[in-house]
Amino acid sequence: MTTLYGIPNCNTVKKARQWLADHHIEHVFHDFKKMGIDEQRLRQWAAAVPLDKLVNRQGTTWRALSNEQKATAGSLDGAVALMLEKPSVIKRPVLEHAGKVSVGFAEAAWAEAFSA
Repeated sequence: MTTLYGIPNCNTVKKARQWLADHHIEHVFHDFKKMGIDEQRLRQWAAAVPLDKLVNRQGTTWRALSNEQKATAGSLDGAVALMLEKPSVIKRPVLEHAGKVSVGFAEAAWAEAFSA
């Protein structure tokens, strides 16, 4: 089962969803803003990809955080708590496919992942 996590109005998520559709890849879309995201899943992702890649430090949500909130993202527990409180700080999209987790959309990397 392939699952794509994100927010539907995010441009990168839109590109990723279109890529999956264009390549006829069946998948489930999980809108973590509406459907939420659980702590266990966030910890699984953090075990699979570096926290620096999982926490989006470029977006408007991050820029709106206080310095104290930003500082918590340096530890696993703090980052998980922050992502639970503000799912928009999760870098998008997150793809679960073939037992692996990837963050962000890179067409070449996805083509390789789905050709294996």
